[in-house]
Amino acid sequence: MIKTDIRSYFPILDQEINGHPLVYLDSAATTQKPIQVIEAIKHYYENENSNVHRGVHTLGNRATDSYEGAREKVRKFINAKSTEEIIFTRGTTDSLNMVAASFGRANVGEGDEIVITYMEHHSNLIPWQQLAKEKNATLKYIDMNPDGTLSMDKVKEAITDQTKIVSIAFASNVLGTVNPIKEIAAVAHAHGAVIVVDGAQGVPHFKTDVQDLDCDFLAFSGHKMCGPTGIGVLYGKKEHLENMEPLDFGGEMISIVGLYESTWADLPYKFEGGTPNIAGAIGLGAAIDFLEEIGMDNIIEHEHNLSRYAIEKLSAIDGVSIYGPHDPTKRSGLVTFNIDGVHPHDVATILDMEGIAVRAGHHCAQPLMKWLECTATARASFYVYNTEADIDRLVEGLRTAKEYFANVNE
Repeated sequence: MIKTDIRSYFPILDQEINGHPLVYLDSAATTQKPIQVIEAIKHYYENENSNVHRGVHTLGNRATDSYEGAREKVRKFINAKSTEEIIFTRGTTDSLNMVAASFGRANVGEGDEIVITYMEHHSNLIPWQQLAKEKNATLKYIDMNPDGTLSMDKVKEAITDQTKIVSIAFASNVLGTVNPIKEIAAVAHAHGAVIVVDGAQGVPHFKTDVQDLDCDFLAFSGHKMCGPTGIGVLYGKKEHLENMEPLDFGGEMISIVGLYESTWADLPYKFEGGTPNIAGAIGLGAAIDFLEEIGMDNIIEHEHNLSRYAIEKLSAIDGVSIYGPHDPTKRSGLVTFNIDGVHPHDVATILDMEGIAVRAGHHCAQPLMKWLECTATARASFYVYNTEADIDRLVEGLRTAKEYFANVNE
């Protein structure tokens, strides 16, 4: 169980918005940062600030130890075999583009298939669109069930011997749907394909074991798991990473540079050209410490309870449509919805006047909006610092919005 005083670790939550105590329900977009993460970044800049891997002086050694210590924390957090399989990137989008541009270009050819789903975030859709166009390959979509889940029968129909890459969200940022990654990976591998996992909405919420999932690549972002912005991770199986070409050329990613030829550094450094986001990596390491102290099992239990409570309360409001599976154990900690006759941007504006932050729009998932037959939705997303009282405030705000627009439309 998560301690009731955990909000005290998040200084940003102790403020008023438009005269009301802040209720932050937009954690799927970015999470707030605990004081432990803020202090870790501050400590680095005050005591260790130096470039990594390049010097033999004391500050350089301290910075390198902290940076590589963060890499080891990531490795342990997702149970990778080696730190060679952990590449620091700018975030999930950067990681997925790296896989598409390096691994994809080398392994996908004319007539090959790339398989994704309608629920993918644009970051896990557009790179594959572009690769398919460049290689004259086929981009295929796995059909979804009416509740926004996937059936393994439809997965098996979509993946064939022509499939080279299957790329899929760990959990949908709109529907909350948690996908059966391990089972899909087994199907992909049976056909000789690799599986890429967009873990942006999964790794922050669920205990993740890449060896158990048997995924070939996993991408995720620090800022969605209490870490800073601008830092992310690409996990890749060593055998894939060794055969991939780097995309960023310059300092630190080289072994030997000649006038006309160069060779690359060992893993993971050949993919980390230039000065890395050292403070970001250290902040991510501190965030992992924070989450592990809470316990990932406690986090998902907390989110399931909040999702169950939110679905129950929102379902009691006339005219509210909730998208995605209604079973909270089949979804991550978010609820996406619409109110009949009220645009989600108007809903979000009214809620903001009440001090409640939610997200409204297409959520970088326009093909999914088309599948849902709507242009936009409102989304309330939860994390470790949210409570049932926050959901009660949300429900009150939605009733206010519904009443306001009912009077306006009379």
